[in-house]
Amino acid sequence: MGRALIDLYNDELLMVSIKSVYDWWDEFCNSIVLEDWGFYVLVGLYGVVSVLALVQLIRIQHRAPEYGWTTQKVFHLLNVLVNGVRCAIFVFHRDIEQLKPEVVQHVLLDVPSLAFFTTYALLVLFWAEIYYQARGVSTDCLRPTFYAINGIIYATQIVLWLITWWKPVTAIVVLSKMFFAGVSLFAALSFLLFGGRLFLMLQRFPVESKGRRKKLREVGYVTSICFTCFLVRCIMMCFNAFDEAANLDLMEHPILTFVYYSLVEVLPSFLVLIILRKLPSKRAITPYHAIH
Repeated sequence: MGRALIDLYNDELLMVSIKSVYDWWDEFCNSIVLEDWGFYVLVGLYGVVSVLALVQLIRIQHRAPEYGWTTQKVFHLLNVLVNGVRCAIFVFHRDIEQLKPEVVQHVLLDVPSLAFFTTYALLVLFWAEIYYQARGVSTDCLRPTFYAINGIIYATQIVLWLITWWKPVTAIVVLSKMFFAGVSLFAALSFLLFGGRLFLMLQRFPVESKGRRKKLREVGYVTSICFTCFLVRCIMMCFNAFDEAANLDLMEHPILTFVYYSLVEVLPSFLVLIILRKLPSKRAITPYHAIH
């Protein structure tokens, strides 16, 4: 009898402890001060990445001003714009939450995500051009394909926004999130395909080839970072579509929002900019040197 009372007491004590922890976590997550600090930290992080990309763009333009808008310059310009817009969105996050109709909020959050996809799709395009040129295969269809894929993705997303505005039902919102999850999965597989192909091709170069080891590490690191980034985004968007606890709307779960954007945008962008910081040669910029 005494043993049973002790076990009952321990069970009740455990339940009280769990409830206390849950209440503390709930209070912690709903703290207005914490929410504001989380978003302000994101503002700072996005601002840093945007400034880094801008500095690199200026350095490249100073090094090679005569070659117009190369792929490298466009890549850094898009990084400046994407991170700058994200920075502004998180500065005015409370105002954005009040915007009506609600589809406007989705547009403001989704446009930078689509632009982020386009920015890093440039890397895939660049690697595909290198790979096919090295194999003696024509690359004439690559850029039209790049523009067509981006055009289809943007057009589809615009249609989903219009349908959401016309009839904001849950099924359309879920469909929109799953569409973006599919876009992220497509980006992840594209990095794996062309980054992996380029990595294997570089491995077959003679060991004494100039810059082989450095280029091999560069391609390997960027492929791993971008594949992981878009795969995590895909998984999170799937949870976001079907699980209310994983809602990534700005004010619903600020801690989750902070972790999500830090992992899938800020950290990958920062690492890729650091890895690709090398300036182009002062000699003529060939397609191979479009992005370093």
